[in-house]
Amino acid sequence: MTEAIRVIIVDDESLVRAALRVFLESADGFELVGEADNGADAITLVRATQPDVVLMDVQMPIMDGIEATQRLTREFPGLKIVALTTFCTERVIVPMLSAGASGFLVKDTSPDRILDAARLAHEGGYVLSPRVAKELVTSVQSGAASATRELGRDEELTERELEVVTLLAQGMSNAEIAAAMYVSEATVKSHLGRITAKWGVRDRIQVLIRATQLGLVTLV
Repeated sequence: MTEAIRVIIVDDESLVRAALRVFLESADGFELVGEADNGADAITLVRATQPDVVLMDVQMPIMDGIEATQRLTREFPGLKIVALTTFCTERVIVPMLSAGASGFLVKDTSPDRILDAARLAHEGGYVLSPRVAKELVTSVQSGAASATRELGRDEELTERELEVVTLLAQGMSNAEIAAAMYVSEATVKSHLGRITAKWGVRDRIQVLIRATQLGLVTLV
């Protein structure tokens, strides 16, 4: 039997926490292991409960979700964080993703979509709300020209790694990339692992941001 995905909820709004609690407790495959109403308490809670996924609000008192995410992903590299917020602007999206969030959803996202995002993050994937994706594309592309630079020798990608990044920019999953390249999913994951190591980034989202800034791909 597959183990339940252990989740904590971090949000300063009690109604939001209550709604998410109902969704999680009524869904198969999840275990709610705690709740916090600010980023500082979230860090303490993660240390105590060792969850798999954190559903993290962005704007909170005492410590916001960006700083909490930054600290948590540094201390717990395997932890997956899905941002949930009312605000969908570059000012919060880019810092949150750069801090290490594995997804970013607006709070009016359907419960099923939120649970799917938690599952996918746990499996190493990522999910962005359509509004978030549009804002991210606009932000990254508007700054791509000024950020474009030559790759260092240790940052250069092989032909196959560049192919992975190009397909990733088309929104493909690992399985779809594997099918397009006629390789296994394990091979795709291996390529992605080498890319993240070369570029010093944490996940697929940051690979996309870096690739766009380097002028290697264009997000569509």
